[in-house]
Amino acid sequence: MSADLVTLEVREGIADVRLNRAEKYNALSPEMFSAIHLAGEKLSQAKEVRAVVLSGNGNGFCAGLDMSSFARMADSSGPREIDKSEQVERAEPGNYAQRAAYVWKNLPMPVITAIHGVAYGGGTQIALGGDIRIAAPDIKMSVLEIKWGLIPDMSLTQTLRDLVSLDVAKELTFTGRVLNGEQAKEIGLVTHVDENPLERAFALAKEIAAKSPDAVRAGKKLLERSWHADERFGLELEEALQRQLIGTPNQVEAITANFENRTPNFSDPE
Repeated sequence: MSADLVTLEVREGIADVRLNRAEKYNALSPEMFSAIHLAGEKLSQAKEVRAVVLSGNGNGFCAGLDMSSFARMADSSGPREIDKSEQVERAEPGNYAQRAAYVWKNLPMPVITAIHGVAYGGGTQIALGGDIRIAAPDIKMSVLEIKWGLIPDMSLTQTLRDLVSLDVAKELTFTGRVLNGEQAKEIGLVTHVDENPLERAFALAKEIAAKSPDAVRAGKKLLERSWHADERFGLELEEALQRQLIGTPNQVEAITANFENRTPNFSDPE
């Protein structure tokens, strides 16, 4: 992982991940895509991490695709042919750009996205990969790809469907309308609006980190896997995950701490 393009620090069970190309509003270059995905991959195996806060350094969260990439598209002589060699089965779904956004949705622990300044195009799609999104009131957020004659292609089909109705998703995609924090919250793109989204995100991460990490991870797994599944799958998954939790050390600790009226001392997941 490039320490320059993305920074990652873990303190008291909370991972602080920051896009760190501030002079370019954290715009997405090929190297940036790789650094973001690798940061997420590193966290996928981090047993000590109980919550993640994802934000951007500088004056904006992420301005989307780097303009130099658009320049290369404009210089092309026509539609790009898809090389059949690119269609091989991958170990994980998505291409390198999609994985930079989708990796956050797939992490076992909750991800809270703190959004300030601009979140355009790919920046919005990365933000939507978080489980909870906290935005400043004056953000500028947009599914902006239509402005450049493109479609959103960084896992929006897997994230936006959980937040808005199909007609709203279509309107956002067809118009590229720019939303502020309150407008984004009104339609469900963000969870909370706060003058200091990063501070609010860390406060929420601290609250989550104080709960049983086994139960928190199981809760995310339950909701992610069952949300679009049929009733039998959802009910069976509830039962299976609950059976896995009952009687475990962290579950016993939760009960004991409640009866003893003290702060629980949870261990990292197995």
